[in-house]
Amino acid sequence: MRMYTARPGGSRYRRAGQRLPAAAAGTVALLAGGVLALALGAVGELHAGPLPYVGYLVLCALVGRRSGPGAAPLTGLAAWLCCNAFAEHRHGELGWAGPWPETGHYAMFTVTALLAALPAALPRRSVRVALLRPDRPV
Repeated sequence: MRMYTARPGGSRYRRAGQRLPAAAAGTVALLAGGVLALALGAVGELHAGPLPYVGYLVLCALVGRRSGPGAAPLTGLAAWLCCNAFAEHRHGELGWAGPWPETGHYAMFTVTALLAALPAALPRRSVRVALLRPDRPV
């Protein structure tokens, strides 16, 4: 039976969707980060500028929206790895600029994924389809 959800006190019902587990969200973020690096390379933006950071922040927000809050650290790590290896230092090699800048980049990606995942983690109440159709007896 199909399940629907609604926020407490709300009257709008939505289909109950499945969230990506943490491991799957990290994998998706890593693969999408590689594809984003290819796209950035095609437009000539593989350097430490604002466009790669914005691209990887959008990536974190998109993956975070489809996953739970527990997947945010893995999503942030995958985005940091791809951004550091391909956008900042090029040629797929990780570079270390020091603990403060790298921790700031990782925190920026992780917080973006976490903020995108939090609205879906708010409590909802489940409603069966039979309760939505007044013509069917319960």
